[in-house]
Amino acid sequence: SLYSVSVPVHLRNMDSFIHAVKQIEVSNPGLSPLVLVRALRSTAGHDDLMTIHFLGASYNLTDAENLTMAILNASSFSFFDKAIHHIVTEHGEERGVVLAPDGTTVALAPLLLGVESGLRAKMDGTPAVRIFPLTLGRTLGLSFLSLQDFPPSHRLGPNGCWDSVDHPKMFKLSQAATLATDAVINGGMDGVILGMGLSNLPASEQPQALSEILKGYYNFSLDAEQGLDAVTSHISPRRREISRSILEPLDLYSQVMETLALVWKLENTEWIALDTGVRTSVKDGIKAFVHRYWDCPQVIPRCQWGAKAYRGTPIPLSLPLQYLYVHHTYEPSSPCVSFPKCSRDMRAMHDIGYSFVVGSDGYVYEGRGWHQLGRHTRGHNHLGFGVSIIGNYTATLPSRHATELLRHHLARCAVDGGALAANFTIHGHRQVVNYTACPGDAFFSEIRSWEHFRE
Repeated sequence: SLYSVSVPVHLRNMDSFIHAVKQIEVSNPGLSPLVLVRALRSTAGHDDLMTIHFLGASYNLTDAENLTMAILNASSFSFFDKAIHHIVTEHGEERGVVLAPDGTTVALAPLLLGVESGLRAKMDGTPAVRIFPLTLGRTLGLSFLSLQDFPPSHRLGPNGCWDSVDHPKMFKLSQAATLATDAVINGGMDGVILGMGLSNLPASEQPQALSEILKGYYNFSLDAEQGLDAVTSHISPRRREISRSILEPLDLYSQVMETLALVWKLENTEWIALDTGVRTSVKDGIKAFVHRYWDCPQVIPRCQWGAKAYRGTPIPLSLPLQYLYVHHTYEPSSPCVSFPKCSRDMRAMHDIGYSFVVGSDGYVYEGRGWHQLGRHTRGHNHLGFGVSIIGNYTATLPSRHATELLRHHLARCAVDGGALAANFTIHGHRQVVNYTACPGDAFFSEIRSWEHFRE
C-alpha cells in the first residue's frame, strides 16, 4: 500500500516543490516516476480531452488512484493542487507557477505533462509524439487564435515579478495575460527538454525518481570562471538553446496546425478550420514566438533582481538607435554565475545606467531597457544602447556564452524588434569617451573582430 506524510507550508519555488515530491517518494519506496507524475496530474484535475487522448485518464489508473488518495489524505494535497493548477486571477496574479533557482518562473502543468509523456514513450518504446502538443503546441495555437485581432507580439506573454525572491508567495504579471504567459512557455520548453531526454533513454536504463529528474535540471552549480561554457548537460539556463535544437527541425507551423486540428476534432468544433485567418494567425504567431523565445535572450526584469525606482523622470528614446556601446563593469570584478550573485551585483551598482547587463549565468539583466535613455556612455546616451558584461576583462575574456548572448542574441533581438538599426555600429566605451579603458584590453581586442565593429 502507498503512504503519504504531512507536508509543511511551502513557498512557491521549485526547491519547495521538489522537496514535497521527495517526501512522497521517501514515504513510498520503489514508487515509479510515471505513477507519481500521473497522480500529480489527477490531484491538479488536469484530465482534459487532449491529455486523455494522449495519456489516458489519470483516474482510471489504479496505482495512481491509490497514490492520489494518499496525497489527498495528507496536508500536501493543498500544496500540490495550488502548485500545479494554472490560473490567472482577475487581479493579474498567476498561480500554478514556481520560481526556479535560476531566477525564471515556470508553470508546473506543462512541465509535468512533458515529463509524463517522455516516461510513457520510454515505457511503451514508442516515439515521443505526445510531447509537443501537450507542452507547447496546444497553448501556442489557442493563444494565437484567441487574440487574432491583436499584433502577433501581443499574443504571447507576459512576464511578471514575485513579491519576494527569498520567500516567494505571489507572482504578479506585468500586463494582461495571454494563454501563453512566459511562465507557461518556460514550463513547456522544460517539459519538451526533459520529456525528450526521458524518451531517448537507452532500453537498459531506468529513469530516475521524479525529484532527481527535476533536481538535475534546476539545481546546479556553475564554474566561477567558465560559467555555462563548461556545461554540456541539460539545465534550465539553456532552455531556449536546447528547445530550439529539438523543435526547430520539426516545422513548428505544421506541428501547431496538426495540434489545433486534433483539438477541434476532440471538441467537435472542426468548423473553426474553415476560417481563412487561422493559417495566417498561426504563421504570424510562430514568427513572434521564434523572435521572443529563441532569437532573444531571457531578460531578468528590474523588479526581479531588486532594482530601486529610477531617480528622476525617465526620458524615452527615439528608436531605432544606431550604436551599441560595449562595456565591462570593472567593479564587480568577478563574473557572476548564479541568479542570487548576479542580482547582488546589479544592486551593488546602485542606479544602473546601462541599458542591459549580461551575467555569466546565462541571462541578461534589465537596466534602462530598450525604451529609456540610459547613463552609460557620456555624450552618446541618446545615440545607442550601453550593454555591459559583469566582470573585469582587462586581462581575461568573458565566458563564450556571455559573449554570444551580447554579440548574437541581444543584438539580433534589438534589430528584429526595431530598437537597433540593421546597419548598427559597435563601439567599445573607450572609443567615444577618452578617459576610460573600458571594456578592458582583452575584451576590446575581442570585439574588434565582431561584424558590426567600426574603428
